[in-house]
Amino acid sequence: MIITTPDEFEFKEILHFLGRSPKELLHQLEADRVIKLLKIEGQPILIRLSASGKNIKAETLSGKNTWLIQSAVKQYVIDWFDLDKDLKPFYAMAKKDKYLKSLVRKYFGYRIVGQPDLFESLVWAVLGQQINLSFAYTLKQQFVKGFGERLSFKDREYFLFPSAEQVAQLSAKDLLNIQFSRQKAAYTIGIAKAFSSGEISKEMINGLPLEEAKKILIKIKGIGNWTANYALMKTFRYPDAFPLEDAGLKNAVRTSLKLDRAPTLAEIEKVFEAYKGWEAYATLYLWRSL
Repeated sequence: MIITTPDEFEFKEILHFLGRSPKELLHQLEADRVIKLLKIEGQPILIRLSASGKNIKAETLSGKNTWLIQSAVKQYVIDWFDLDKDLKPFYAMAKKDKYLKSLVRKYFGYRIVGQPDLFESLVWAVLGQQINLSFAYTLKQQFVKGFGERLSFKDREYFLFPSAEQVAQLSAKDLLNIQFSRQKAAYTIGIAKAFSSGEISKEMINGLPLEEAKKILIKIKGIGNWTANYALMKTFRYPDAFPLEDAGLKNAVRTSLKLDRAPTLAEIEKVFEAYKGWEAYATLYLWRSL
């Protein structure tokens, strides 16, 4: 199946992002292709994506290959790579901006690689709180390997992120045993229970104004402003959601402003005044500069 992509899309930039850590279990890279396990209509479906000219070729490697499966795979890829977002206005603005113009030229076609599953997005954000990225990936690897479903295919194993229902049944000790801190264990199980009980869902937030959506998320223990903005940026693609307090963003702005210290939140907000309505993508390209 060929999935048509916008002109402002570059598959190599997607692969660069997906190849950030050798500890990643939720997808695997093979040269210029990515393999990922999905669950569609209760079935594990293994897909492989590669470039086909400017477009994406999607293949199902295991499981049924019905029209319904193909349609779900196509929609997942569109959501995952934010393919339905029109970036022309963003590029028009960025090409005139002194901080972004060189970045959008160098990394043209880079799009937000999202996390369509809200539970995964929130838990991943919690895992990354106040630790370096390498250790966050270690925690994620152990979490996925310990509690996620898996599929064996041609002598390799492919994993799904643990479900909220399964994680809600875990004890803090289960997570402490895989190096979670007590706080991360409590937050992760609490988020899982909120999903499994129906207190929170993706459908509940979809379509709400940014601030309303953020208020709903922040009610859940462990989800603060940074975590909520991250999830709204990565799962719901709010163009004006961005994690203002993010350490990486501070480093990128520090470099852009040529400061000998970390920028204040006020200084970051000042830079982002020019990106109104496109804060998420401005953040993405500043992160890419690192």
